[in-house]
Amino acid sequence: MPEGHTIHRLAADHFERFGGRAVRAASPQGKFADGAALVDGQVLEAAEAHGKHLFLGFAATGWVHIHLGLFGKLGFGTTPAPPPTDTVRLRLLNERHYADLRGPTACALVTDADKQAIHDRLGPDPLRADDDGERAWRRISRSRTSVAALLMDQKIIAGVGNVYRAEVLFRHGIDPYRLGRDLTRSEWDAIWSDLVVLMREGVRNNRIDTVRPEHEPEAMGRPPRVDDHGGEVYVYRRAAQPCHLCGTDVRTAELAARNLFWCPGCQTR
Repeated sequence: MPEGHTIHRLAADHFERFGGRAVRAASPQGKFADGAALVDGQVLEAAEAHGKHLFLGFAATGWVHIHLGLFGKLGFGTTPAPPPTDTVRLRLLNERHYADLRGPTACALVTDADKQAIHDRLGPDPLRADDDGERAWRRISRSRTSVAALLMDQKIIAGVGNVYRAEVLFRHGIDPYRLGRDLTRSEWDAIWSDLVVLMREGVRNNRIDTVRPEHEPEAMGRPPRVDDHGGEVYVYRRAAQPCHLCGTDVRTAELAARNLFWCPGCQTR
């Protein structure tokens, strides 16, 4: 499932290509035909993200709410657009660009009130300028749940997925099985601040890189990472490989229905 930086990048990409101009909209698959008919010919006035939720705003018709889920894909191209396949849930098109949405968990036309209800059930997002970590801290500091599980709970903090969860805990030396209530305020503030920086870099570079400059392959004389997910990381998907810092084998276990990765040598706090 795409993490929050990807959805914020998609919001920016949509507005760059379609913002302030009328779009043509269609649903070749047919599952969003009524919504596409209402959007067709309208001006895209806003595009924003909250966690893993994307919102495309059309003043006359409301918001197209998209959640990619595990299998959704959003791709862009330039005109002339090829004929859409029958798997395309929504195609947006103007004179220069097109965007095709396939396989999302959600694609629906929603009102302002519906959109606000989605925001209300989500936790703060490190990539939203008006959010901070205070609301998340109030819940984490009282919780008997592991900090690794709490970071993946979108009601507590929105946009963090499996990669950022594993990497930020490693960067701060925190045992993923520590309970939320055992985290100190200074540790939480450092985690939140780090997520803000890392996820902004993710938006900018369109990939996740979490290793510090002194641990880059060139600095350490090690081979670069080769992985479909791209980016240099410390522990994510590195099970049974030696930690870049201490040499201990990275461990993995299932937690909250996802694979957790951590270094038992470095993450002792």
